[in-house]
Amino acid sequence: MTNSQPIPNSNNTNNDYMFISFDLSNTKWKLMFGNGVRRRQKSTEARDLEQLVKEISKSIQHFKMPKDVKIVSCYEAGRDGFWLHRYLESIGIKNFVVDSSSIEVNRRARRAKTDRIDVTKLHTMLIRYMYGETKLWSVLHVPDTNDEDGKRINREIKRIKKERTSHTNRMKSLLILHGIKTNISTDFLDRLDKMKMWDGEKLPEKIKKEIIREYQRYELIKTHMAELEREKKEILKSDSEQAKKVIKMQKLKGIGPISSWDLTFEFFGWRTFNNGKQVGAAAGLAPTPFDSGGSGKEQGISKAGNRYVRTTMIELAWSWLRYQPGSKISIWFMKRFGTGGKRMRRIGIVALARKLLIALWRFVEHKIIPEGALLKS
Repeated sequence: MTNSQPIPNSNNTNNDYMFISFDLSNTKWKLMFGNGVRRRQKSTEARDLEQLVKEISKSIQHFKMPKDVKIVSCYEAGRDGFWLHRYLESIGIKNFVVDSSSIEVNRRARRAKTDRIDVTKLHTMLIRYMYGETKLWSVLHVPDTNDEDGKRINREIKRIKKERTSHTNRMKSLLILHGIKTNISTDFLDRLDKMKMWDGEKLPEKIKKEIIREYQRYELIKTHMAELEREKKEILKSDSEQAKKVIKMQKLKGIGPISSWDLTFEFFGWRTFNNGKQVGAAAGLAPTPFDSGGSGKEQGISKAGNRYVRTTMIELAWSWLRYQPGSKISIWFMKRFGTGGKRMRRIGIVALARKLLIALWRFVEHKIIPEGALLKS
């Protein structure tokens, strides 16, 4: 039953569509072609677009379809990102990039998993999706090249901040090995020559050289950070829509340059939403109830969204309570969670983050100031 296929009849399929599913890896691609009844599977070298076009042509002939047949395809979001999606769309193929965590799986304790099974499953679900099961899986919204490129500054800064912390911790740890505790500052190398171990002796030469090399890498990261900050300032001086949204969000007390930048380029700068529920769900802040039979409980937020936005909003929610205590959502938080313990407040801050994210979306897109919120003078 695991390899079941759609049952052919006069109504369920014809040669209106050709369906293609991709199972992508770094060396090989598995492709599944079909017309809803019959299937054809092939493997190609990864990123070999010329061979891909040939296989599509062969499949059209194999299934005796007209040359102008509509082609739809899908693949799981992963390491290859969206470049393949853009290529497929450019040659007239309707493509869907699917959230891999939303794909149905067998719930047995031991289930078979191979590339062939995966590509076949994708192919079956694509057919079901095209014939009306729109809630079958989650299809990603694909940004254009410029919008995707706009995220790079924010993400690079977050990554090199972690690298900077690791270098700092490494230098401190090497010094602690010999009983020395100090801070890493601009005069660190000058102080390093004068540092004494627990017994008053100088640091051994090899560990001293290792610390110097760590400090040089630390200084290089500081240089890169300064370059990125200059680039951010140049973007904010431009007349782009994203720059306007960053500046507009900073008018609210409690929202600074980092959080407004993150929310704009990761979320508000390129996504469009129809209502607040879509905003919360896209950030992964939507609730996930478990209510079956006589059992009912709340499992917490889904986390099926942008993790950078989610992290930013949790931090921003705490800041909002401090700088906007008179706002409606801050008062709601204090009434419901303020008198509870630490655990209750941590649970409540997630709910506050969702409400605040929706309020910021309304402020940025529809100029609705959050009720009770203060603007900077």
